[in-house]
Amino acid sequence: MTDCLFCKIASGEAPSEMVYQDDLVVAFKDIQPAAPIHLLVIPRKHIKSLAEVELEDQELLGHLLLVVKKLAIENDINEKGYKTIINTGTDGGQIIDHLHVHLLGGEKVNKLV
Repeated sequence: MTDCLFCKIASGEAPSEMVYQDDLVVAFKDIQPAAPIHLLVIPRKHIKSLAEVELEDQELLGHLLLVVKKLAIENDINEKGYKTIINTGTDGGQIIDHLHVHLLGGEKVNKLV
């Protein structure tokens, strides 16, 4: 998808503060953080939202969540806890039409998003 910002970030065409990448997913710092640690973890494959995942995506989704856990450990938020958010669709608060997981931590996140 040529006009998708997150596809451009995943391919290196758009700037980001990348913190993780492999063949299936990338993770980068949110440009408007809502917590001391606020990362976005996205699949390289363009999937518009969680509402559009297919059975063939189940391995990718499992990998995506394992990367979220890995990043929580690496950012020292695994023990105290963290919040993950997947906004789906306009009414769900999704702004960019590319599936992404918000990883938030570093303080109590009950009050955040």
